[in-house]
Amino acid sequence: MSGYILCETKKAEIPYFIENISTNIYTIEELCYYLYHNLYLIDETILNEGLCNWIQEELNLPKLSAKLRPNLGKYASAEDILYPIFKEINYLTYEELRVLNGRMKKYDAEPLAVREKQKGDALIENKMYVNAIHVYQKLLEREDLEASRKGLTEKILHNLGCAYSYLFQMEKAVEYFFRAYEQSHSQKALVTYLLAFRSIRTPIEYESRITELHVDEDTRKEVGEALERFAKRPEIQVYSQQIDGLLENMIREYHRSTGS
Repeated sequence: MSGYILCETKKAEIPYFIENISTNIYTIEELCYYLYHNLYLIDETILNEGLCNWIQEELNLPKLSAKLRPNLGKYASAEDILYPIFKEINYLTYEELRVLNGRMKKYDAEPLAVREKQKGDALIENKMYVNAIHVYQKLLEREDLEASRKGLTEKILHNLGCAYSYLFQMEKAVEYFFRAYEQSHSQKALVTYLLAFRSIRTPIEYESRITELHVDEDTRKEVGEALERFAKRPEIQVYSQQIDGLLENMIREYHRSTGS
């Protein structure tokens, strides 16, 4: 497998619509690429009778379709769903198959809440922010988050803040960043919250909030230096509505660090 995919099989006249990322695919190579790179997004919205019909009728691969049909409704293991698709065109090398098998075993061993959190993360990586928000919000209704993995609640709250910030709904983003901070009281979470807060509030309101939260000198300095670096960028001044670029970079960096 490589970044360039050589189309060796028939291209469908009617594409298969992948609901999770709102994308049409036309070839089995494209299907393989999606499955390999989006393990946490594989669910009944893609592995269904519609996919089997599309493989049979549009790609003219009835044997592959027949292999997949008996396993519909089951957990999409590498053995009964993914491997037949990949092997149809020898999409993966032996080493890539070995790595995939390891990823699948890890996936199997993870608690359901962790898998769902990773699904939300994958949706954010695909810029499907509204879908990610739905996944995270549903997760917050569960009572077993901390039992599934310590710190999971804080990570979900933080990533909700990320999703809302990418949609430019900064009031909601600030709300969830603060809730995340309340879970962990870590400096990193506090810095993210303060940057988000500063992006929608006046300097006076920001200073008042810092005093209210009893923010220590080190954290004040870290936020101040971040704002200062942003202010030094050519032709950019730090007004409340112009911190978004800096904030988004910091949010994305922290978001990646919250992977479970």
